[in-house]
Amino acid sequence: MNISILSGKGGTGKTTISTNLSILLSENHENVSYFDFDVEEPNGFIFLKPDIEIENKVFKKVPKIDKELCTNCGECSKLCKFNAISITPNNSTVFEKLCHDCGLCYIACPVQAISEILREIGKIESGKSKDIPNLNAFRGVLNIGEPSGVPVISALKKFLDVDSINILDAPPGSSCSVINTVEDSDYSILVTEPTKFGLHDLKIAVEVLRYLNIPFGVLINKSDEFDFIIENYCENEKIDILGKIPFSRNIANKYSKGNILINSDAEFTQHLRDIASELEKRLIL
Repeated sequence: MNISILSGKGGTGKTTISTNLSILLSENHENVSYFDFDVEEPNGFIFLKPDIEIENKVFKKVPKIDKELCTNCGECSKLCKFNAISITPNNSTVFEKLCHDCGLCYIACPVQAISEILREIGKIESGKSKDIPNLNAFRGVLNIGEPSGVPVISALKKFLDVDSINILDAPPGSSCSVINTVEDSDYSILVTEPTKFGLHDLKIAVEVLRYLNIPFGVLINKSDEFDFIIENYCENEKIDILGKIPFSRNIANKYSKGNILINSDAEFTQHLRDIASELEKRLIL
């Protein structure tokens, strides 16, 4: 079962919920895995602290032009929707980072001057923490300067175990990276905060999940006297609120030091257990 955890904006506490919920579920279930799909800035391992046991490099195919065979006809450049190839009367250039690996240029070249080469764009890391032996941890890491994390996300998804409860820590926002992460989810938890900015981006995330036809519920993090901003919207849209995590300076202090909150902060632990209970009412775990 794939349970994705996402938010319309960054900073709502998505990774806090993802990592601690993964640990909580691993206490009662044998096969639980945490996946950090925020490949541009994966920080779940800061809290879980697994020993990296396996590292797999991620490659992407890009075109290579044989300039001795190339006639500079420009057919490949004309058909490339991403402007990844430039052809002039005297030269041909490939902009590798613009390439989306669609393969059209290989087919279009009339003299077969284009071949495929592999370019490393990131890696997949996995391991376990000695302190959390029942939890498998995976993350994707995109190389600095790469424009798209989707190929790394696709590579990471190959490690999803159909016999496991998989917690998918999604990227923030509603971009292609988010959609590629959550599209196979059995259920999603939307983490939001009781602010107008939080509500604005929550609405966008709700639209994405409804478009993908994924069942979901909302979790209000940093809960305070302004919860009505989110509650009124959820009531009007008939969206379930799974629970709340109150705003706490103590929680923020522990988080800033990279500490796990489950079983170390009594108030947080009780709220998260209540949320897990609400989750189990909706899913067969």
